[in-house]
Amino acid sequence: MGGQTVSVTNAPEAVAAEEATLVARIAAGDIGAPVAELYRRYGRRLYRFGVKQLGNEGLAEEMVQETFVRLWRTAGRFDAGKANVGTYLYVLARSAAADIYKRPSSRSLISADEVGEAAMTDSVDQILDAMIVREAFESLGAGQAEVIRLAHDEGLTQSQIAERLNVPLGTVKTRTFHGMRALRTVLLERGFHGV
Repeated sequence: MGGQTVSVTNAPEAVAAEEATLVARIAAGDIGAPVAELYRRYGRRLYRFGVKQLGNEGLAEEMVQETFVRLWRTAGRFDAGKANVGTYLYVLARSAAADIYKRPSSRSLISADEVGEAAMTDSVDQILDAMIVREAFESLGAGQAEVIRLAHDEGLTQSQIAERLNVPLGTVKTRTFHGMRALRTVLLERGFHGV
């Protein structure tokens, strides 16, 4: 009866908080153990991502290394309230992969036979983009999120949204304007330039 219950639903939040603390330690100059721990958690996944993005194991290794260098350089700008560490690392990795791919010495390593892999890379980009957009959307106020969701998901006009929510049309227009502006700002802060 007096036993302690442990909530399993808090486990992801605890991991996110722990990883955010590791990034904070990196920002404070402690790069040894925190970087090693994040590398242990994400290195293999980032490597697989790099192979898919770049089509070459050596370049994938370089991308992982560059991702952690970028983490070290930008750790002070990481905001746990805007994204989790995993999303942040994948944004850094995607940027590093793009920079590596742009180098003339890297382009010739991807053969014509590997062109079919571009579709797989596109789906990875779409997944990452969706994660970033979802996290940005969750940062909006409830009223702003609701009008944007109704317009996007249900295809309602602003007049229809006003009628559905029983609010003045001007309120819907204001919420939409400010919601879209806030969404764009948050997305740009997170390195998403597809807006």
